[in-house]
Amino acid sequence: MMYRCGWGTKEGQETVLAVEISRDGFEWALTHAGLSSYARGTHPDRSTWQRQLKRAPARVQWDPERDLQLQPRPYRSLQLGLSGEAARRYADEWAVAIRDVTPLAHEIHAMVKVGELDAATRLLPQERPYPVEDELLAHLRE
Repeated sequence: MMYRCGWGTKEGQETVLAVEISRDGFEWALTHAGLSSYARGTHPDRSTWQRQLKRAPARVQWDPERDLQLQPRPYRSLQLGLSGEAARRYADEWAVAIRDVTPLAHEIHAMVKVGELDAATRLLPQERPYPVEDELLAHLRE
């Protein structure tokens, strides 16, 4: 995700934060999320989808994941947008820890620029598949 803010160099995005939230909060957001785009066969029709999305306090989309050289990976990652009640809960209830990782983003970016990809990769947070119940996963695909 650090590359999306230009490794902490884009104007207005110079600070990179790592925000840890509670599992209960994250799953609440997923449960109450609407898909960000219309999926024929999933929704009865486009207008129903639009009404559902307007009422949803969160929205989900599946984005292509990229490696350190911004090449596509063979899988997608969930992107979750929050508004209204979800944004309030995120700020007031779900946040467990917030860390400034701007120096880490700068360090990783510097390594990427000079081709030290193995060293840069070792500094990245470890990623693991998120364990999720089948019915919640089905909702995310709806």
